[in-house]
Amino acid sequence: MTARTFTHPSVLAGITAGAAWADPTMNPADIDWTARRATAAIPFPLVDGRPVNPYAPTGIRYGRNELGHWGEQQCADAIVTATTDDMRWLLLIERGDGHGWALPGGYVDPGEDPTAAAFRELAEETGLTADPTDPWVRTLPARYVPDPRASDEAWMVTTPVRIDLGQGWHTPPPVTGRDDARRAAWIAAADYASLTAHLADTYGGQVFAAHRDLIADILTR
Repeated sequence: MTARTFTHPSVLAGITAGAAWADPTMNPADIDWTARRATAAIPFPLVDGRPVNPYAPTGIRYGRNELGHWGEQQCADAIVTATTDDMRWLLLIERGDGHGWALPGGYVDPGEDPTAAAFRELAEETGLTADPTDPWVRTLPARYVPDPRASDEAWMVTTPVRIDLGQGWHTPPPVTGRDDARRAAWIAAADYASLTAHLADTYGGQVFAAHRDLIADILTR
C-alpha cells in the first residue's frame, strides 16, 4: 500500500498567515525534537528524524492532515457534570468547525498547567466558571484521543479534568456557546446511550469522534 501524504489547505493558509497554531516548518526532520519529546505526555518515536504517532496508522503516513503542529499537541478537556433530582447532565459544546459536539477544551499554552487550561477553556467556551480547589475536581492521566484530523505525524493528547458540580440542582447552571463554540448545552447523561440519543433527538448532533471513548469511559465509571 502506498503511504499517503496529505496536509489540509487550511494548515498551509495558517502558515502563510503566521497563525500561532501552525508550525511554520514544512519538513519535521528540521525540528530539534529534544525539548518536545522531553515534555511529551505520551512518549513517541522518531523515524528518519520525523515524529511518529504512537497510535499509528491513521491512514495518512506523511503530513499533518488538518492539524497545524508536528508531533504531539497537548490539550485539556473539562468533563463537567451536574445532577438534578432525576438525571445526571454532561456539559458539551457544539464545535464551530462542524466536527460535532465535544467536551469544552482546547490547547494547553506553553508552560501552562493542564488543569488550569481546562478551567480556562471551560470559561472561554461556555461562560461557566468553576472552582479548581473544589475537592471533587480530579485531573485524570493524559490520554491519546483518536482525532479525525490527525495523521501519523501530527496527533492530539488530552488531559481530562473531571468537574462534578454535585447534586440538588433544579436545573444545571446556565451556559452559552462562546469563542469557537457555536453553542453550549447540558445533555442528559445517565449513560452513553442516553447521551447520544438526547443529543441526536434534541440537537440533531453527534459526539465528536475524538471524545467518544473518553466520554463513554467517564459515564461508565
